[in-house]
Amino acid sequence: MNKYKSRYIDSPNEPLYPFGYGLSYTTFSYSPIKLNTNVMNNAGNIRASITVSNTGDHDGEEVVQMYIQDIYGSITRPVKELKGFQKIFLKKGESKVVTFNINVNDLKFYNADLKYTAEPGDFKIFIGTNSSDVIESKFKLVTQTG
Repeated sequence: MNKYKSRYIDSPNEPLYPFGYGLSYTTFSYSPIKLNTNVMNNAGNIRASITVSNTGDHDGEEVVQMYIQDIYGSITRPVKELKGFQKIFLKKGESKVVTFNINVNDLKFYNADLKYTAEPGDFKIFIGTNSSDVIESKFKLVTQTG
């Protein structure tokens, strides 16, 4: 017979609404992310584009958000970091291409030696309406910066 009784509730531990969540009278759809390149060096940049369409019955505004994740860092890194956003207005049935420019400064952080640097490796980019409802893509940083 088991004498152990847990007073914890096994339920999801998530916020009621994700970061960046907002209400609208219309709905929006996002196309897959298009990157101009999948590899970036410390002097280059990546242009990430996505097409946002108003699929609802009303005109509306949308805040398109871009998050970046450093997959393997020398120290623990956030799961997603907000690196850019754009507010757009779309009429019913209208579509618009939204573009974000990513450079090495967007990838920098303070490492264990308190040096502000970007480490080479794999990164994920997320673009969407909030921190949970996102489209994902990947790119690689190939050289280290100081």
